[in-house]
Amino acid sequence: VQLVESGGGLVQPGGSLRLSCAASGFAFSSYDMSWARQAPGKGLEWVSSIASGRLVLDYTDSVKGRFTIFRDNAKNTLYLQMNNLKPEDTAMYYCVAGDKSYIQYTSLRGQGTQVTVSS
Repeated sequence: VQLVESGGGLVQPGGSLRLSCAASGFAFSSYDMSWARQAPGKGLEWVSSIASGRLVLDYTDSVKGRFTIFRDNAKNTLYLQMNNLKPEDTAMYYCVAGDKSYIQYTSLRGQGTQVTVSS
């Protein structure tokens, strides 16, 4: 499993970012996929998941209505569109090969992309 996240950066509160995750080394289209994040000094938190067939989406309550997870199976790429960002969204964001129960497995996560929300 190889996962490479990109798209993070510094953004002002209320701004938007789109994270991407390029996947390789496994049958991406057959896997449920997730995003997780870890804020400074805090534990790993599940953010969102999308089923392999794209019909089932799930979000943690704090991002519902602001974040959208989607995937392009033809490009083996997972995305996270983040709108109306808040300072509490500041974290390292990780792409995960699997549903929310797999986020703790480092072998199924990428290296992460940093998102900082600050004025």
